[in-house]
Amino acid sequence: MQNVTKRDGTVVAFDRQKIVTAIEKAANEVTGHMDDCDIEKIADYISNISKDLDVESIQEIVEDQLMVNGHTDVARAYINYRYLHGLARNEYKDLMDAVAEKLSGSNIMNQNANLDEASFGGRLGEMTRLVAKRYALDNCMSEMARKNHENNEIYIHDLDSYAVGMHNCLSIPFDDLLANGFNTRQTDVRPAQSVSTAFQLVAVIFQIQSLQQFGGVSATHLDWTMVPYVRKSFSKHFKDGIKYLQPEDDPNRVPTELSFDDPEANDPRNSKVYRYAIDMTERELRQAVEGMYHNLNTLQSRSGNQLPFTSINYGTCTLPEGRMVTKALLEASIKGIGKLHKTSIFPCGIFQMMKGVNRAPGDPNYDLYQLALRSTAQRLYPNYANVDWSGNAGYDKNDVKTYFSTMGCRTANGWDINGFGQLKDGRGNICPVTIILPTLAMEAKEYILKSSTGEDLEGKTVDRFLFVLDQKLHEAKDMLIERFDWICSQSPDSAKFMWENGTMAGYDGESIRSALKHGTLAVGLLGMAETLQILIGDDHTSAEGMKLAKRICQLYKDRCDEFKKEYKLNFGVYYTPAENLCYTAMQNFKKKYGVIPNVSDKEFFTNSVHVPVWKEVTPFEKIDIESQLDGYSSAGCILYVELDSTAKNNIPALETIVNYAMDHDVPYFAINVPNDTCMNCGYCDEIGNTCPECGSDNIQRLRRVTGYLTGNYKTAFNLGKQQEVELRIKHNRVMHR
Repeated sequence: MQNVTKRDGTVVAFDRQKIVTAIEKAANEVTGHMDDCDIEKIADYISNISKDLDVESIQEIVEDQLMVNGHTDVARAYINYRYLHGLARNEYKDLMDAVAEKLSGSNIMNQNANLDEASFGGRLGEMTRLVAKRYALDNCMSEMARKNHENNEIYIHDLDSYAVGMHNCLSIPFDDLLANGFNTRQTDVRPAQSVSTAFQLVAVIFQIQSLQQFGGVSATHLDWTMVPYVRKSFSKHFKDGIKYLQPEDDPNRVPTELSFDDPEANDPRNSKVYRYAIDMTERELRQAVEGMYHNLNTLQSRSGNQLPFTSINYGTCTLPEGRMVTKALLEASIKGIGKLHKTSIFPCGIFQMMKGVNRAPGDPNYDLYQLALRSTAQRLYPNYANVDWSGNAGYDKNDVKTYFSTMGCRTANGWDINGFGQLKDGRGNICPVTIILPTLAMEAKEYILKSSTGEDLEGKTVDRFLFVLDQKLHEAKDMLIERFDWICSQSPDSAKFMWENGTMAGYDGESIRSALKHGTLAVGLLGMAETLQILIGDDHTSAEGMKLAKRICQLYKDRCDEFKKEYKLNFGVYYTPAENLCYTAMQNFKKKYGVIPNVSDKEFFTNSVHVPVWKEVTPFEKIDIESQLDGYSSAGCILYVELDSTAKNNIPALETIVNYAMDHDVPYFAINVPNDTCMNCGYCDEIGNTCPECGSDNIQRLRRVTGYLTGNYKTAFNLGKQQEVELRIKHNRVMHR
């Protein structure tokens, strides 16, 4: 034989030694040795074949010759060796095919509505994620964890970030960073000396920190944070006012600096300068806020032209400087950004509701609450965080760093078992997993149908489901600890900005575990409504369904509380956003179980414990139902109601709904209203096929995807989320029928 045709079609010279080496390897596996003469005999036989052959034909001849010469065990080992290498080649080919698909952008899935998969960065990022996910499954976790993920039982979020050991979300300690300055890779940044600089640095810090992690970044009390910098700007403008408005020889010249609330400000000698300083400070603040909004909607700092997932909490500061900040933030939200005054995608605005501060007429910030409602009615933001939520018990009313806040989508930090209590700043969600409840329900149902006869099959199915769920909760715990340990094993050099500047609190300078232990390990759930349909033929809008839903959530809570005490890690119940998972989990479910009425007859699973979007309930009924379950969650949840565009003409009704949610101990609440913008003239409202102002059909239809907003849902959302939006019932229309 002269030449050999390889699998890729190339022709190479026959190499006799490769035959000898392959047989020796097979022999060593089973016997430890095979007579050299026998090996040489087979090699000679193949060498003397007169015609050229391909690789597969040569391997088949080797197998035949081993069998003919009585080396059956070696032949089996050779066949197994050949099989395993074939699998490896096939897996490699499948991977390369998938890589090619991602790089070409030929199959855009819109897994993340904030990511442009068609862009250069998006295609490259999706390819990288594909390889990193495969690496994580094969190399970074136990067989138990991998099987749970691949069996659609327990989903491991952000596998690509798992591979490199990134963590999820973080509430950034802006107070410290702005007051003390910080270091970046290239330089150091001095402490802020004005409100305009402070807001610029907020955007910079958001951007840099977002590159150290895979989730959202948050400011927990931006109104309080900005008070010192409003004062600095006011002081500068006051001094300028003295200089410009009062000559040095003026006998009534103001010799000293005044503060915002100084009673001497009303003195006729001072009022002109004071008013000038206030006006200039307000002007600077408005420009600073607009600059931050603009930066956070244009700094595409992640692959795929992603914006940083940013959130800002505010609304409780009653100081005049803080009130000024909240007012500026809300007015900028209402105004919109760009030449068409479009709704800002980021930051996610979160208004912190607090009794005695902004809840009722007569409260010092009640007027700001009214402004927040106007913004929500037009721009969907702000959402509403309940500072008085019972789940945040033990917070210090004198320490705003302990006020309940969220990281936007819904993630939140509960009580820290490792010493920080209800502190929010510098803590985050370290990593989540989500149990796909409908899969477990079907497994339980099939098990009972196969193994049981007689009465009460439904009761037996429920018991079996709860038994399996308990097992999976323990496995979820183990999976989170695996990932937590992997994250803790990373070098501080992997996230220098975070560890050098202490953006994650508690770092002792040696082990990053010292800080990570204060974060949250989140055990999520998906598809409560469909699970109940499988188990009892109804969902939690019924009394029986709610009773079972509470049993499920109580089991989650009990186990997370137990894990928290046993392992001294902050395990928490998480009502998963499931932006992409609602669709991918459903597709995997359908492959195994087909289309089941009221379970898998749509393209998505219902998010966490939400009432199915197609259910005709009023806003108050939806709050009544979901508020019964939200208290079980310590790692984050959201409750929203869907209203039509008339909401902006009825602010008192909006206030009634928000207050109703707060009074029902809902921790995090949002209102969805249609936000359509004509891209020709900028008209913003609920728009039909064409703009009522200019007749254009170039309409951007903005909707909430999970806890945050994104661009046109008809192009940015995956197929499951698109269908979910189309099926969403306007709850206020149900109320008015």
